[in-house]
Amino acid sequence: MFQVVMFNLTNGLIVGAFYVLMALGLSMIINLSNVVNFAHGNFLALGGYFAFMLTPYVGFWGALLISPLLTAVVGYAIEQILIKHVYARNHIYSLLLTFGLGFILQDVCRFFWGPSPLPLGIPDSLSTPITADLFFITWYRVFMVAVVIVAVTGLFAFLRYTRVGMRIRAGTLDLDTVSALGVNVAALRSYNFAVGSYLAGLAGVLAAGQIGLNPNMGDDLIMPSFIAIIVGGVGSLTGTLLGGLLIGVAAALTTVFYPAASEAVIYVIMAVVLLLRPRGLLGEEGMLS
Repeated sequence: MFQVVMFNLTNGLIVGAFYVLMALGLSMIINLSNVVNFAHGNFLALGGYFAFMLTPYVGFWGALLISPLLTAVVGYAIEQILIKHVYARNHIYSLLLTFGLGFILQDVCRFFWGPSPLPLGIPDSLSTPITADLFFITWYRVFMVAVVIVAVTGLFAFLRYTRVGMRIRAGTLDLDTVSALGVNVAALRSYNFAVGSYLAGLAGVLAAGQIGLNPNMGDDLIMPSFIAIIVGGVGSLTGTLLGGLLIGVAAALTTVFYPAASEAVIYVIMAVVLLLRPRGLLGEEGMLS
C-alpha cells in the first residue's frame, strides 16, 4: 500500500509541476492583458515538437535549452500579428481568436510531424530508477521537479528584481497608471506573452520526455491549468503555484482510493474554493473587471 501511495503521490507531483508551469504562463497573460489564451496548451505541444526536431542535432540538453526559446519567439510573433489587435475589444474576441488559434497550431503540428504519437529520447542516465525499492521514481522525474523549481524561482526573481519584471507586476495592478508613467505597454504585453509561451514550451519538453508527443497533448493540461488559476486566485502567481500543486496531488491521491473520481476531484476542489472564497485562495478582488 505504501508503494501504491508513493507511486501516485510522485505522479501527482509530476502532473502538478506541469500544471504549475502551464498555469503560471497562462496566469501572467491573463493578469496583464486580460486575455484568456485557449491556445496555451498548443504552445506546450509546439515546445515538445521543437525538442523532437532538435534532439538529433543538439541532443536532449541542447533541445531543452533551445526549444522553449523557439516557443517564446513563436508566441511573440503570434502576439504581434494577432493577439495585440484584440486587447481593446470585448473579452469574447480574445476567447474566439485563441480558441481558433489552438486548432490551427494543432493542425500545424499534425501536418509537420504526423498524427501518430512520437517518443522523445532522454539520456539513459535519467531513465534509471533512483533505488530498487522506489523503482517507479526515475532520475528523470527528479530532474523534472528540479527544473520546475529552478524555472519558478527564476520567474519570481525575474518579476521581482528586473525592470521589465517590476513593470509587469505593476501593470497587473494598474496598467493605465503604468502607461501614464511612460512605459511602452504594447511592448510590455509582448514580452509578457513571450515569457508565458516560454513556460509552456518548457513544460512541453519535459512532458514529451515523460509521456511522449502527440498533437493533442496540451488538451489534457489546459483545463486543469485554468482550474489551478481559479483555485489559487486570479492575479496571484503564488496562488497559481499553490493551486497547481494542490489539484495535481489531490487527483493522484484520489486515484489510490477511488480512481473513477480522479478527474472530478479537481472540479470539486474548485467548487468548494469558489463557494468559500470566490476570489481564490490568494487572489485579489476585481482582477478581471
